[in-house]
Amino acid sequence: MARPMNIAEKILAAHAGLDEVVPGQLIECNLDLVLSNDVTAPIAIDECRKITDKVWDAEKVVMVPDHYTPNKDIKSAELANRVRKFVREQGISHYWEVGCVGIEHALLPEQGVCVPGDLIIGADSHTCTYGAMGCFSTGVGSTDAGVGLATGRAWFKVPESIKFVVDGELKPGVTGKDIILHIIGKIGVDGALYKAMEFTGSAIRSLSMEGRLTISNMAIEAGGKAGIIEVDDITRAYVEPRAERPWVEYHSDPDAEYADVIYIDAQDIEPTVALPSLPSNTKPAAECRDIAIDQVVIGSCTNGRIEDMRQAAAVLKGRKVHPNVRCIVIPATQQVVRQCLQEGLTEIFIDANCVVSAPTCGPCLGGHMGCLAAGERAIATTNRNFVGRMGDPTSEVILSSPAVAAASAVAGHVALPEDLD
Repeated sequence: MARPMNIAEKILAAHAGLDEVVPGQLIECNLDLVLSNDVTAPIAIDECRKITDKVWDAEKVVMVPDHYTPNKDIKSAELANRVRKFVREQGISHYWEVGCVGIEHALLPEQGVCVPGDLIIGADSHTCTYGAMGCFSTGVGSTDAGVGLATGRAWFKVPESIKFVVDGELKPGVTGKDIILHIIGKIGVDGALYKAMEFTGSAIRSLSMEGRLTISNMAIEAGGKAGIIEVDDITRAYVEPRAERPWVEYHSDPDAEYADVIYIDAQDIEPTVALPSLPSNTKPAAECRDIAIDQVVIGSCTNGRIEDMRQAAAVLKGRKVHPNVRCIVIPATQQVVRQCLQEGLTEIFIDANCVVSAPTCGPCLGGHMGCLAAGERAIATTNRNFVGRMGDPTSEVILSSPAVAAASAVAGHVALPEDLD
């Protein structure tokens, strides 16, 4: 009889063709999807070509040109063109051109490309996002991605798991972003290094899929190998109308082993910000009202979904962005763009003097569409605030939820929505 296992271990065991696995064990697994983008795919393509002329399965390869698109310069255009040519040559179906493309980690769940039980590697660190759907998904280097493209296989060291139990009712205005910032502030940016983070408890179960995707997205900011939330009725309601293929649900055994179990009272979580220059440098937003800002970015693979747009619009409606602030709104996919138009959110953003962009990673990585000058400070719904992340090395980034970012855009400094009343 197999040992009791948690979700991460069960998925890895199944894909390795084993009855059980233990932390620290080295295994080789069959993959369900291999993902790369316009920055990482060209390197992965080169590595793939060293092994074979043909990808292992054109239906299971995903390429999303989202980082520097629409292309910001000749170099980025050449990168995107290399990906485009490879996609056509290989007959890869999971590719979205400009006009259809979205930010990869919002696009794939929305389009039903990833489903519960999948084992996914992606040449992008925030591939851990799909754990919110009961997957084991993790970021890898472009070399590993290239081998995955060629063989459909990857090796893993089975990680230990940490269970985060968030129980109780969340305070008004507290979101998935606040939960994950609270956790990262509690354990540090290496607090879950090469460990699978499993999120559970009544507060997690109360969240929408958007909120859950935000939490899993930032597992990597705590060093996590994966960020997993078990499948429940909310997951099924999200997956069923869009899934491209059947899926398998994995649930942790009641007596599964964990490296640690951390209990968090939902009432202890406040609207939270991460101050420069680490995601773990967290404080309640209410304690940071004296920090002035120059720019606001609302979007990214962390908080660019329709729920995030609605939260920001609810704050901005009938108000104007502070004259000293630039506010950039980036819906994460074309479907979110369409929903913003249909629901009148785009009009609210424009009336508030925001600029609304096409889906792109853009400013999150200091790429384009909102880089910071020397000494400037932004508050953003993105996932990283390292030195120079969004522009000049002397610029600063504060991380927050969409509602706090929107309120700050109006106030001209870090603010809560209730401050504007």
